[in-house]
Amino acid sequence: MADLSLELCGVRLKNPVIAASGTFGFGREFDELYDISALGGISVKGLSLKPRTGNPPSRIAETPSGMLNSVGLQNPGVESFIEHDLPWLLQKDVAVIANITGTCVEEYVKMAEVLAPTGVHLLEMNISCPNVHEGGVAFGVKPESVYAITKAVKAAARQPLIVKLTPNVADITENALAAQEAGADAISMINTLTGIAVDVQKRRMILANNTGGLSGPAVRPVALRMVWQSAKKVSIPIIGMGGIETGEDAAAFMLCGAKAVMVGTANFTDPFACPRVIRELNDYCDAQGVGNAQELVGTLKEN
Repeated sequence: MADLSLELCGVRLKNPVIAASGTFGFGREFDELYDISALGGISVKGLSLKPRTGNPPSRIAETPSGMLNSVGLQNPGVESFIEHDLPWLLQKDVAVIANITGTCVEEYVKMAEVLAPTGVHLLEMNISCPNVHEGGVAFGVKPESVYAITKAVKAAARQPLIVKLTPNVADITENALAAQEAGADAISMINTLTGIAVDVQKRRMILANNTGGLSGPAVRPVALRMVWQSAKKVSIPIIGMGGIETGEDAAAFMLCGAKAVMVGTANFTDPFACPRVIRELNDYCDAQGVGNAQELVGTLKEN
């Protein structure tokens, strides 16, 4: 068997497969099916300072080879997470990543401060959210805003900080560099691509929020390209995601430069997707004669 273990920002992971935020809840439901301590890590449902009810239905739409979601970051709030979910998660011997969100820089900073004394291992900052002080433009769109929010949150954070990058930009490598220069310990990419779904019979949008985030295998080629481009520019670790369904998909992201990967939408179609991807990644490494999975990182041959 290959050695799948790694160190990510000073945190030891059993393997590079992490359950992606928004697709795994807080892990309880999946733990009824298998022991989630087998995973490398869990990025929990996106957390906000106060509870959020999310967007009205319809919030999900199937698309060819993927899905659109506009759930709207429904969550019970960070205090509820710390009180009710985190103690249970910390017993599971798996890296716990708190995914944080906000509507202004001050909210993100406060989230980092609230989570600082807890046992959370890593923070993942979702900067695809609209900044209410900047007319609703997402924090992650402009390099200067990526730099500003990363620098502010990094100063308040006690845990290593992962910045989750949006693909809805002209050049994602500029934002990757901005995050690194502001002190980010790692970047995760990509978040969802903005799309719409149309009901041609009713001649109207399917999602109540009109637009949603496209995820699943349909986005994988785009995600691979963005990871590959960013890995050429930054020296901090990259966590790759976007349509990973198999161990070979995970290997592709690692070849492109990702040190670890996140499995998201596949959890909806196969609740055993994460442990299966781990097994298949091991099988791939064995077949390739790779003793340590980290040997794959950034070794993609170009034509």
